This record gives sequence, structure tokens and C-alpha cells, in this order.
Amino acid sequence: MAELLENGSTALQTPLSSCSDQPGSDQEPSDTSTPTDPAPASENEPSSGLTLDEKLRLVLSVGEECIQEDELRNLLEKKKDPVCYDGFEPSGRMHIAQGVMKALSVNKLTDAGCIVKIWVADWFAQLNNKMGGDLKKIRTIGRYMMEVWKAVGMRHDRVQFLWSSDEINSRAAEYWPLVMDIARRNKLPRITRCCQIMGRSEQDELTAAQIFYPCMQCADIFFLKADICQLGMDQRKVNMLAREYCDDIKRKNKPIILSHHMLSGLNKGQVKMSKSDPTSSIYMEDEEYEVQSKIKKAYCPPNVVEENPCIEYIQYISLPWFGKFEVERKEEHGGNRTYTTIEELVEDYKSGALHPGDLKDALAKSLNKILQPVRDHFKNDAGARDLLRTVKNYKVTR
Repeated sequence: MAELLENGSTALQTPLSSCSDQPGSDQEPSDTSTPTDPAPASENEPSSGLTLDEKLRLVLSVGEECIQEDELRNLLEKKKDPVCYDGFEPSGRMHIAQGVMKALSVNKLTDAGCIVKIWVADWFAQLNNKMGGDLKKIRTIGRYMMEVWKAVGMRHDRVQFLWSSDEINSRAAEYWPLVMDIARRNKLPRITRCCQIMGRSEQDELTAAQIFYPCMQCADIFFLKADICQLGMDQRKVNMLAREYCDDIKRKNKPIILSHHMLSGLNKGQVKMSKSDPTSSIYMEDEEYEVQSKIKKAYCPPNVVEENPCIEYIQYISLPWFGKFEVERKEEHGGNRTYTTIEELVEDYKSGALHPGDLKDALAKSLNKILQPVRDHFKNDAGARDLLRTVKNYKVTR
């Protein structure tokens, strides 16, 4: 599999095994995959030999906000193999923020010596009525998403993919009393304030299942014995609920919240990518021409960097991945330029030294270079190709 190096570049990719039935069948790919478990931590010691300060900087670089940094430093200093928790609802094709940014984050965390538990939240997607609540479709999407992360270069030696339904069923006596205790200790208004985690607002008419959802997600953190909650800023409220629960039960060691940036959509005013709006997102298996077309149409006003999605993509995807951003131009238009920091690029863009057309051309080229191994995998691997064909036929539901 492609390996993300410390400077963000990619190394050679080895073939992946299939996790679905024979291609060409009209039936759902069979659910034969199992979670990927890491070898014991002692066999997977990071070889980087980072100092405490280097580990701290690396972990902090994942998040836009950390609660609390002093707790994180103490954790990294005192505990071997800290556990990071991340999770996702399998709900449709994967966009580039979820695909590339998560791969970058997971690789940084494992480089810093962490073990990452990725919660494949199939039951949660069902509670939230994704895919119309069809669990078979949800699990198929979950397996497709794992294929994407393997193909793009997420390292798996210190990563566990855990299906929520399997884990909860296997340890029900541990899980449900915890959920009930969290529910018992919180009033309904506090729980409904967490509905943002499901892509809902407090004004939405919620089902009883969606009221229960935040209590379960809060319980997940303790159920998975997570030291760090590494989720998006949109999940902050439920992570804070977990810290408040620690106060209620007089637990000293609270989960540390490391919230990553939420990448905006490509259209003007879209604060978040939407799987239900194909024009707002770059999908991980989009063809080269589709990426070029979407970036060409993206909102990118001259001299304006605020709420400019193209600038954001460079800051959070291209620069971290490659360690640089290359613009190719004719000499009469300023010649070629290589940027190594977002500050350099912003300065040129604000002044007009970097034109939106040149920026967009370079961005499309950069993204296509990142996505090519994913496209190759879904074309060349029969099982992955069958999974993608199936997922593309699903109707995305809110």
C-alpha cells in the first residue's frame, strides 16, 4: 500500500486483496470482511524515535483545536500506545476531505506512537436513517470506504477498523449499562444540543433513535478506552459531553479532544462538503476530467482568501501531502513558482501575483496526482470495482 512519508510524499503501493464477491454480479457484495487488527504494540513500535516535543507537535498538527494541550503532553509522556478514536457513518461515496485528510491524520498519529481505533458506525448510520436504514447497504459502503483508505495510503499496522454492531453485540453487557447511565445523567436539551454530530440542527424534528444516538456516541469513547477523540469540529459537542460525564462520575482522566478542520464545499457559501451535492465535493474515485471540471467551476474570487475553498484545499490537502505546491506558468505570466508554506501562497494571491486560473490548474493537477492510486485500485481490483459499482447505484438519503 502507498506509504505517506513524513514530508507528505507517497511511496510505492503494493496490491490489495479483494473484500467482495466476483465482479459483475447484480447482487450485493457479500459481507465477508473482518476488522483489521494491529499486531501487539510491542511488535509495532514506531521507528521514528521522536522526542516528546516532536510527538506533541505532530499530534497537535492534526487538529484545529485541542482540549486540553497540557493533558495531551502528559498522556504522550506517561502512556505507551495512547488510543485515538475516530469514526464514520458509512453513508455514500467518499469525498476527498474524508479520504485524504483522514489518511494524513491517521498516519501522523501512528507515527507519534498512537494506536487508532476507527469505529465503522453501521448501527449509527442506521439510527440516522442513512441508506433508508438498510444495514446491508450501510455495511457494503463501510467496506468500500476501507478500500479507499488502503488505496490512498493510510497505513494499517497500528490501526483497527471496528464495526460498531459487532463490537456492541459481543460486549453488550458492558456497553448498554454505560449508555443508560449517560442518558440518565443528562437532560433532553443537553442531548439535543449534540444533534449536529448527525448532520442535524436543533430545529429539526428528530426521531427517538436520533435522540438516543448522542448517548451512544458518548459511550463509544469509554467503551473503546479512548484517550484521544480525533473527530471533526462538528463532533465537538458530544466529545465535550464525554468530558462532562467524567465530572459526573468523578473520573480524573478525561478524553482529550483533538478536533480537525472541516473542509468547505466547492461552491460559494458551502461551509461543509455534501455527499448529496456532487458539485460541492471531489470524490475519491473521480476521473481526472471530473476533478478538473469541478475545480474549474469552484468558487475562487481574485485576491480573496477568506472562505475560498481552493485556498483551503491547498492548505489542508496539497501542501500537507506533498510538502509543496507547484504552479506552472509561462514566463510572461510570472514563470513557475513553488510554495512551501500557505503564508507565501496567500501573500501572492492577495496581491494578484497568483491568478485564480493558474492556482486552479495547479490544484487540479495536485489533487489528480493524489487520487490516481485510488482510481487505479478501483479499476484494476475486481472486488473493489464491484464494490464501487454497487455503491454508485445507491441513492444517498439525508
